[in-house]
Amino acid sequence: MPTFPRRRKNDGPKTGRFGRFSRFRFSRRTGNGARSLDAGARPRRGIYLLPNAFTTAALFGGFYAIVMAMNQRFDHACWAVFIAMVLDGLDGRVARLTNTQSEFGAQYDSLSDMVSFGAAPALVIYEWSLRGLGKLGWIAAFVYCAGAALRLARFNTNIEVVDKRFFQGLPSPAAAALVVGFVMMMTDPEINISPRQADWISWVIALFAGITMVTNVPFYSFKDVNFRKSVPFIVVFLVALGLALLAIDPPKVLWPLFVLYGLSGYAVYVYRFAKGKPVSIVQTGEEPLDPSERR
Repeated sequence: MPTFPRRRKNDGPKTGRFGRFSRFRFSRRTGNGARSLDAGARPRRGIYLLPNAFTTAALFGGFYAIVMAMNQRFDHACWAVFIAMVLDGLDGRVARLTNTQSEFGAQYDSLSDMVSFGAAPALVIYEWSLRGLGKLGWIAAFVYCAGAALRLARFNTNIEVVDKRFFQGLPSPAAAALVVGFVMMMTDPEINISPRQADWISWVIALFAGITMVTNVPFYSFKDVNFRKSVPFIVVFLVALGLALLAIDPPKVLWPLFVLYGLSGYAVYVYRFAKGKPVSIVQTGEEPLDPSERR
C-alpha cells in the first residue's frame, strides 16, 4: 500500500535563515485576545515625553537651587527644591496613569533625584552656614551628598524585595526637605537668625539626614493609602485646615512636619524591637514590580 508524506504541523510563521538575529520573537495570541511577547523576548524600551518632561522640570529645579545658592539667594534655592519635590512625585504617577513606564524613565528619575535632593541641598546648607566651619563644614555636606547617592543606588537594587509600605531609610526628598526647610525657616524675616548662630545645628542636621538615608530604619511610604476610598468628614476638614495653615506660614509649618517624619522611622523601629516584631522590611513574598516607583 503506498504511503504518503504526512502534512507537517504549522508551528507559526518562520523567521528565515536570519531569524536568530531578530530582536523580538513573534507574538502569539493570548487567552484574553491581547498580544504578548514570547518567553525570552526583551521588553520594549521606549522614551516617553510626558513623564520625562516632569522629571526634566524637577532636574531644572535642582539645578536652579544650586545657582541660587551660589548667588546667596537662599529663599529661591529652598523653594526650588520643594517645587522639585512636587514634580518628582508627579512623574511616576503620570507614567502609571498614561501607561508610559519605562526603564529609561526610572533611571532618569534617579539621576534627577541625585541632583535635586542630593547635590542641591548639600550645596545650599554649605553655602548658608557650613562654610564657616571649614573642613568640618564640607565634610558634613559631603556625608549628606554621599548618603543620598548610596540611598538611591540601594533603592534601585532592593526595590523588588522591600516591603512597599515602608522605605528602607529616610527617602531622599524627605531628607532634602529636612535640610532646606531648616534653611528656609532660619532665613524667614520674622526669625532671621544669623548663619554663624546656627552653624552647628546645620552640621548636626546634615549629618543626621545623610546617615539616616543609609540606615535600615523603616519609614512609612503612604503607598497603601487608598485615595478612592470614602473617609469621614473630619478627615476632609483636617486636610483643609492643614492647607490653610500651610498657606499662612509655609516655612514654620513644613519644617516641623518633616522633622516629625524624620523621627517617625526611629519610633517605628523602637516599637517593633520592643514588641519582638521583625524590624527588617525585606519581603519574603514576591510582588509585582512597578519600575516608575523609584525614590
